[in-house]
Amino acid sequence: MSLKKLNTALAAVFVLFILWFGSEFILSPETTAPGFGLPSRPSGDGGGFLVVKGIRDVVMALVLGVLLVTGHRRALGWAILVESLAAYGDMTTVLAHHGSMATAFGVHGLTATLMVVNGLLLLRETRNPATAPAAAAPQPA
Repeated sequence: MSLKKLNTALAAVFVLFILWFGSEFILSPETTAPGFGLPSRPSGDGGGFLVVKGIRDVVMALVLGVLLVTGHRRALGWAILVESLAAYGDMTTVLAHHGSMATAFGVHGLTATLMVVNGLLLLRETRNPATAPAAAAPQPA
């Protein structure tokens, strides 16, 4: 499998995963919240923050999806790298609030790290290859 096909497949998986996860937080936050890794879900007005998280995820997925579909692969690589910070932030949030270490590292940390790998692979794929100096053409005698 070529690097381009691998990068495309990984990016598409991230788009679909983030879109699905974000949609779940918008449509049914009460059933999705426990999978985030925090020890308890917000109650009362605090439950609205779960919808905010879902909207954030959906928008992030749409940004990646637009870059993927339009073929802006270098920008896609940078965007995935930047968006990995959100997953690292989620990991840190779960850990800081005494949530599940398994979920923090196994879901958020792993996702973020895979995003970094995909972003770097996309940047590697789209870098300008170093051009060797052209050899001088032999001159006719």
